[in-house]
Amino acid sequence: MRIEIATLFPDMCEAVLSESIIGRARKSGAITVNCHNIRDYTLDKHRRVDDTPYGGGMGMVMQAEPIYRCWQAVCEQMGQRPHTIFLSPQGKVLTQQRAVELSKMPGLFLLCGHYEGVDQRILDKIVDEEISVGDYVLTGGELPALVLTDAIARMCGGVLPAAAAFEDESHFSGLLEYPQYTRPEVWEGEAVPEVLLSGHHLKISQWRRAESLRVTQEKRPDMYESYMQAQDSAEE
Repeated sequence: MRIEIATLFPDMCEAVLSESIIGRARKSGAITVNCHNIRDYTLDKHRRVDDTPYGGGMGMVMQAEPIYRCWQAVCEQMGQRPHTIFLSPQGKVLTQQRAVELSKMPGLFLLCGHYEGVDQRILDKIVDEEISVGDYVLTGGELPALVLTDAIARMCGGVLPAAAAFEDESHFSGLLEYPQYTRPEVWEGEAVPEVLLSGHHLKISQWRRAESLRVTQEKRPDMYESYMQAQDSAEE
């Protein structure tokens, strides 16, 4: 099993992954876990990897290009395209069964977001699935990536003494966020939605509302159903 983690805080990840069972497994070669600093792949002389969001809003959004360059480098190193996961509160909640399935894959690329999010275009281009560790929001994807790595790695051969060591174990209300975009306006032939460039705050608000509904219905139908039921009850 080989796990590649793309992050803005590799030292944070290494501090955890170098300790305890996972640390020993890495040293013994039972598993391979590498942490990549996304800032190493930016072409900006100040090592900047984020910019303000199109359409306005608080915070900064991570740019697509540095992440893409990091992902491409990993693909070249591995000689293949790894199964790519974005750690996100919009993803399906991690279960033991999914951890078992992922542990059987030869290689994984875990993308850790930060700030107010990641340019939607990179997610559309490289991400195979989004995984959440619960219906709450953290300051970044590093802790979820560490949780996922631990959950997967412990089931790989040579990490724990025997399979029985893990086989016998158990296991704000509202809508999901709309897609985010930042500079450049066109990336890899894909343009930012025109409404976000219009400066028309009402239209932007309406678009974001519609996108939030769409994304929630697509990704978390259970949450969407609960939300719609609450709206119907409020109108009665």
